Amino acid sequence: MRNRLAGNLLTLLFLFCLSATADTLFEQSNGNDPLSSPAATFLPVEEAYQLSARHEHQQLILDWQIAPGYYLYQHRFKILDTDHKPITQSPTFLPGKTIYDDYYEKELTVYYSNTQLTVPTPSAPTSLIIESQGCADAGLCYPPRSQKLDFNPDNHSYTVSEASALSPASLNPTQPQPGKPNLILMLVFALLGGMILNLMPCVFPILSIKALSLAKAHLGPHNKHLHGAAYTAGIVLSFMAIAALLISLRRAGEAVGWGFQLQSPVFVGLLVYLFVLMGMSFSGLISFGSRLMNVGQTTTQGHSLTATFMTGLLATVVASPCTAPFMGTALGFALAQPSWVAMTIFCALGFGMALPLLALSWWPGLTKRLPRPGPWMDHFKSFLAFPLYLSAVWLLWVLGRQVGSDPVAAIIAGVVMLLFAFWLLGIRKTALTRTLAVLSLLIAILLPWQAHQNGDSNDQPWEPYTEARLQELLSQGDAVFVNLTADWCITCLANEKIALSSPSLFDAFREQQVTYLKGDWTNYNPEITQLLNRHHRSGVPLYLFYPAGQKDPVILPQLLTKNTVLLAISRKIDK
Repeated sequence: MRNRLAGNLLTLLFLFCLSATADTLFEQSNGNDPLSSPAATFLPVEEAYQLSARHEHQQLILDWQIAPGYYLYQHRFKILDTDHKPITQSPTFLPGKTIYDDYYEKELTVYYSNTQLTVPTPSAPTSLIIESQGCADAGLCYPPRSQKLDFNPDNHSYTVSEASALSPASLNPTQPQPGKPNLILMLVFALLGGMILNLMPCVFPILSIKALSLAKAHLGPHNKHLHGAAYTAGIVLSFMAIAALLISLRRAGEAVGWGFQLQSPVFVGLLVYLFVLMGMSFSGLISFGSRLMNVGQTTTQGHSLTATFMTGLLATVVASPCTAPFMGTALGFALAQPSWVAMTIFCALGFGMALPLLALSWWPGLTKRLPRPGPWMDHFKSFLAFPLYLSAVWLLWVLGRQVGSDPVAAIIAGVVMLLFAFWLLGIRKTALTRTLAVLSLLIAILLPWQAHQNGDSNDQPWEPYTEARLQELLSQGDAVFVNLTADWCITCLANEKIALSSPSLFDAFREQQVTYLKGDWTNYNPEITQLLNRHHRSGVPLYLFYPAGQKDPVILPQLLTKNTVLLAISRKIDK
C-alpha cells in the first residue's frame, strides 16, 4: 500500500510539472508566445541602439537611446581614434543596472532605455571610433558594433555613421532556435547538472547526512520509498517555484538568471547565518533546545516525511550559490526559451538533484553498499561542517563585493550574537536568559540591516586624494578639505561616522564651494605618507582645511565634531 502511495506521489509530481506548463504550452501551440516561433524577429542594430553626440563645455557627450527590451554592456564601450587606438581620456559613465550575465557568467553593469558617456576634451575631436555591444532580453546578443563620429565645423555637430554594420545574416547564428534535438540534449544536461550539484560544498553535507540518516534508521522498504518521494517533491517543487519567479521577472523586463537571489544583500546575509548555524550544529557545538530552534536540526536529521520534504526545500535553498557543470548550459538555454521549455528544464534539474537519494530509497541494494553505521558517522558529520563554514566565508566575500566592508563586519557581529543567544538558552532557561536571547537575535537581524541602509554609496561626496589633484585645486584658488584616514584606524572611523557623514555638512561644502578630498592610507601610499611628514605627523587621522586662495592649511583636531568642521570652513578658526 505504501509502495503504491510513494509511486503515486512521484507520478503526481511528474504530472504536476507538466500541468504547471499547460497554459504556456497551449499558448505556444496557438502561436501566442513570441519566443516559441521560429519567425521571432529582432530589431536591426541601428534601431535597437541609436547614438548621437555633441560637444559642450570642453566635454564630448555621447547619448544612446535604447529600445525597450534591449540593453548595452558598460564594459564593451570603447572610444578610439581613427587608428583604432584608445584615447587617453577616461570616460565618465552613468550608474547602470547590475545583472548576472549568462553569456559572460559573471555580474556586469548594463544600461536599459538610455545612457550617456562623457569624455573631457579641450576641443571637439574631428573623428572618433565608438565601439559598443548590446543584447536583447529575448536571447539575442549582437556582435560588437563600431560607429564613426565626424565633426562638422560649419554647424558644430557630429555625423554618426557605421564603421562596420551588422547584416541580418550575421544575426541568425546567435538567435535562439528551439527544437526537439536541442531540448532533449538540454534535458540530459539539466539532469546531469542536478546530479553533480549534490557534490557542491553547499549541498553535499545535507545529502550525506540525510542518506546516512535513512540508512541508519530502522525503516521498512515502503517507508523508504515514501521518504524518497517526499525528498524529491521538496526539491522539484522548489525548483519550479524558482523557475516561475524567474520567468515572471524576465517577462516584467528584469534581466535575471540562476542565483538572482544572491543579488540581494539581505538574502546573502541570511544564507551566511544559515550556513554558520548548520555548521555549528554539524560540529556539535550548538544544541537547539526549543521547538522553534529545533526546526533546522529536524529538517536535516528527522525521520518524518515532513522533515524529509523540508530537507529537499533546504537543499534547494543552499544550492542557490552553486552552479554545476552542464547546469550553466542548460539554464542559459532554458531562460532564452518559451516558458514551458524553461519549466521542463527546471523540473529535470530538480529530479537530477533528487536522484541520488531517490535511488537509495527505491533500491535496497544500494543502501546495503553504504558503510555500516558506527561512531565514524559522528566524525564524518563533524567533518562536513567545514564545507559549510567555507561556504559562509565565500558568501561574506560576495557581500563585501556588493555593499562594502561595513555590512560584512555587521554580519559577523550578528553571527556572534546568534551564537550568544544559543549559548544563553543552553546554560539555563529562565525568563532573564530567554529575554537576553531574544534581544541578541533581534540585534543579529538589525545590525546587518542598519549597516546595509548606511552602506557605501556609489555617489560619494568626496574625491580620492592625490597630490596632483590637491595642487591643481590650490593653484585655482579653490577651498579644499583633506581627510587622511585608514580602515584600521578606529579614531578615523569614529570621526567619519560622527562628524563627516552628515548631509548638512555636505550641503555646507557645496554652498562654500569646498572640494572634499579623502586619502585612504589603509594600504601604503607614498603621496599620503609625504603629506603626513610635511605636517610632522606619523599616522592618521589628519584633517586639513585650505581656505580659498591660501596654500597653507588649517590643521583640525584629531577628535572631530561636525561643528568643528563647519566653523573651519566658515573661516571662524584661526590658523
